[in-house]
Amino acid sequence: MVVFGRCQASAAECGLASWYGPGFHGKRTASGERFDENAMTAAHKTLPHGTIVEVTDQRTGKSIKVTINDRGPFKRGRIIDLSKAAGAAFGLPTARGVTKVCIKILKPPDRA
Repeated sequence: MVVFGRCQASAAECGLASWYGPGFHGKRTASGERFDENAMTAAHKTLPHGTIVEVTDQRTGKSIKVTINDRGPFKRGRIIDLSKAAGAAFGLPTARGVTKVCIKILKPPDRA
């Protein structure tokens, strides 16, 4: 059983990844920080802000690391929304728009 709400390390989730479209740069994320399309960040529906995850493209095997700082995606079947920079690592902004990925928690957020 995968429990993302408790942020267990090595838990995995697979599904579709998409990228933030234009118009979000500089706006506030759910975590309160400003969205930077050039940072390696992502939105997830339930993972705590600050969680670092590894996102692996199932088609190519390429992996990237992103920090969760927002909520979403809000389209059915999608499990993570990537920043423009993170999406570019998979070729999303100029190519397919979505890709099948698996995400794995690498590091829960730091708690002060």
